[in-house]
Amino acid sequence: MTTQCTADEARLAEESFQRIAGDLAMIADRTIEVLSFRAERATQRAAGRSTVHISFKLGFQQNGEIVHGALLLPLAEAITLGCYLMMVPDDGVKSKRNVSTLDPGLKDALMEVGNFVGGATDATLRGLGLDGIKVRSEGCQGVKPNVRPAFVYTEGSDLLVGRAKLKIHSWPQFEAILMLPLLRPAAASSPA
Repeated sequence: MTTQCTADEARLAEESFQRIAGDLAMIADRTIEVLSFRAERATQRAAGRSTVHISFKLGFQQNGEIVHGALLLPLAEAITLGCYLMMVPDDGVKSKRNVSTLDPGLKDALMEVGNFVGGATDATLRGLGLDGIKVRSEGCQGVKPNVRPAFVYTEGSDLLVGRAKLKIHSWPQFEAILMLPLLRPAAASSPA
């Protein structure tokens, strides 16, 4: 089930996408555009459609508690980012985009992409005044089409789900899905 999110939640999701795209564009040395965006509250994790996705898992630590979220990217786009991180030229990226088995170097590059996603999300939260929350990457994993990614989450509790159409360099546009736990400023979550 989905419901409308608040303006602050939509801003958090949109600014997270913008920061993630900006930071990844910097390391890839290629443009990454956020073409469109929408956000909503959902009571279950979102699944990527039609193709295998990579789930970049995130841990959000606040007041000694860790809650979780993830960024889902189609496998071809995750491979593209990993290749650019390894400074593979466009022709090499084109030949790698359709592989289904990742070599150790590409796996390491995807882990590093996940670190940048975690850092960008952390910076977004600080920029929005959510200073008491620290975000870190908790790794990445492949997820089959139409299957929800695995991360610690209680089914039925609210998640903020942002969906954006992104475009990396000259490659086709694609949908990215960002799932964030509902976060509160440190002052609101501390006992009085």
